Amino acid sequence: MKDRIVAVDIFRGLTIVLMILVNTPGTWSNVYAPLLHAKWHGYTPTDLVFPFFLFIVGTSIVFAYKNKQANSGTYKKITVRSLKLIGLGLFLGAFTISFPFIKEFAAIRFPGVLQRIGVVFFFAAILFLNLDWKKLVGLALVLLVGYWAMMTLIPVEGVTSTLERAPNNFANYLDVKIFGSHNYKPDYDPEGLLSTIPSIVSALMGIFTGLVLASKRDDKIKSMLLMGAGLVVLGHIWDLVFPINKALWTSSFVLVTAGWANLVLALIYYITDVKKIQFGSIFRYAGANAITVYFLSSFITKLFYSIKVDGEMSVHGWLFNTIYVHDFMSMKLSSMLYGLSVAGFYCLLAYIMYKRKLFIKV
Repeated sequence: MKDRIVAVDIFRGLTIVLMILVNTPGTWSNVYAPLLHAKWHGYTPTDLVFPFFLFIVGTSIVFAYKNKQANSGTYKKITVRSLKLIGLGLFLGAFTISFPFIKEFAAIRFPGVLQRIGVVFFFAAILFLNLDWKKLVGLALVLLVGYWAMMTLIPVEGVTSTLERAPNNFANYLDVKIFGSHNYKPDYDPEGLLSTIPSIVSALMGIFTGLVLASKRDDKIKSMLLMGAGLVVLGHIWDLVFPINKALWTSSFVLVTAGWANLVLALIYYITDVKKIQFGSIFRYAGANAITVYFLSSFITKLFYSIKVDGEMSVHGWLFNTIYVHDFMSMKLSSMLYGLSVAGFYCLLAYIMYKRKLFIKV
């Protein structure tokens, strides 16, 4: 496509590579703080990764559907793609290496990363096809304020709601009531039901940036920088009454992460699309098969943790301890090097797929 934005492809691929890196340390007992999620409130660089991907999903929707008609054919394609993503996520949650290769029903996790991507893509794409940017801005505001109101004003079984990890946290309460044992943890899920509402806004934020990039205006970088800085400031102001929290995907978290996404994308866009400097091609390759690379990394990592090589140690543990653990380096460094090696492997795989023109569309 002649109007393809290189920065969008690089940003998408960079996000996927970072998702793989933070998900596959050598050992979770020794990880550098920036590569871990915040314990509850607040955020680390790792907490930016998933919202960055939902943001770029929104940006990509603009380029994929700006010339599409809102008709049954388009809706069917959107629905099928969403269901594929949800199905892949459910498969990852249900798979086990023991025959018949499916966990007992009570042990299957229903929410998940791919499930959230599927749901967010569905609603964001449908909304983009049917609403202009002004209505989308209004809807985003209503969803963010509405979520704040639900989380702070609705009592839970007669008890004042809290934003802490507790039974009277409204989002956690609904997840436990609806999903029961199918949650990530007994008391909460970071991809829970109610928090999916503001995560849709993360994609809408990407749509707004996509509209800027797809326009003929000359101040695209300035616009992204202003949006980015403004959203970061607004998010931190809102944090005073509605704390930034990834697990709850709070409204302040949406604003802050969308702000940083704009700032990072503006920088990449300036380097690649304005200055035409060759940069980050390996991430562009990963972005071309983003979902495929992420799914394979998640599936293979699950296998490596499940398959035993000596009766007790997993393939993952054996590789880490045999290749990466040495007296002359810290365990945290060893753990990070393992993660970088895994991420590097999938970058190589993405490169081979790209060069062979093998693009698997989910």
